[in-house]
Amino acid sequence: MPEEICRNLYRIEVPLPDSPLKSLNSYVIRGKDRNLVIDTGFNRKICLTAMQTGLSALGIDLSRTDFFITHFHADHFGLVTRLATPSSQIFFSRPDAEIMESWEGFEPMIAFAGKNGFPENEIRAAIDQHPGNRFGTDWKPALNALSDGERIEVGDFGFECVETPGHTLGHTCLYEPAHRLLISGDHILGDITPNIQCWSDTENPLRQYLDSLDKVRRFAVDRVLPGHRSLFYNCEQRIQELEKHHAQRLDEVLKILKDRSLTAYEIASRMTWDIRGTWEEFPVAQKWFATGEALSHLRYLEEESLIVRSSGAFHTGRVDKMASTFTWDSK
Repeated sequence: MPEEICRNLYRIEVPLPDSPLKSLNSYVIRGKDRNLVIDTGFNRKICLTAMQTGLSALGIDLSRTDFFITHFHADHFGLVTRLATPSSQIFFSRPDAEIMESWEGFEPMIAFAGKNGFPENEIRAAIDQHPGNRFGTDWKPALNALSDGERIEVGDFGFECVETPGHTLGHTCLYEPAHRLLISGDHILGDITPNIQCWSDTENPLRQYLDSLDKVRRFAVDRVLPGHRSLFYNCEQRIQELEKHHAQRLDEVLKILKDRSLTAYEIASRMTWDIRGTWEEFPVAQKWFATGEALSHLRYLEEESLIVRSSGAFHTGRVDKMASTFTWDSK
């Protein structure tokens, strides 16, 4: 049964089988004229059943329901085309909408992964197991693109869009100032760290993510409603914990690279992960996510001139700016 968070705001837990995330939090706001559903789950039967059951228990009429998607990952976006009706609006960020509209498949990511040491014999298997490939939308729906600061009014709630790039380029949270609520998607999670991946030489998603954390700390938040796991209250404390985590990650990468030249895949295999077993025992899809995460930290260090890259490998080289500890001051 859906959980009531406050009057006319509910959470439906949508199972995510075979995912370390376990479930997705879909939030439902009931209004007099229109309802709003925030995030939906994978495009698969078990998710659809959970959503239909929860929405039915709340008496939600989908013909009077709109959708807000925090970002384009399949566990948040995949099911929306099976729930939306012809009268539904689907609210989405402009940067993520542009990525979807220009999507050319996984080939550019495959090439980038190969350039960064991901074994050729594992790349195709990783893509085959990628949830975005297996459980994405049936088709690209019409999207109502919203920008930073725009509002969505539904029932007793007035949500402000807060663009928080990092987890994806267009990831967007919703802030409700009267209730001091932050619907954080995958930007801030309570007991796990959001996966920050990089699959391009031109982006610096970790820098964006850290800037986005600093942006969110300026809002008065009493309660955080994340995309996964438990709701929590200590937003500022959690931001500091996430900053510390990435500072430690950057230090770890520098230590791994000391007096060595390694590809991103090799660095990922030496980093510490919460998955049980050796690197060789990791599911290939988790190796993909881990390598993307390693690349985001490597790109940050490269942009800070703390490491250099040549022939597809990273090393400290003749870097004079070598650092041992990263810190971010609370603003």
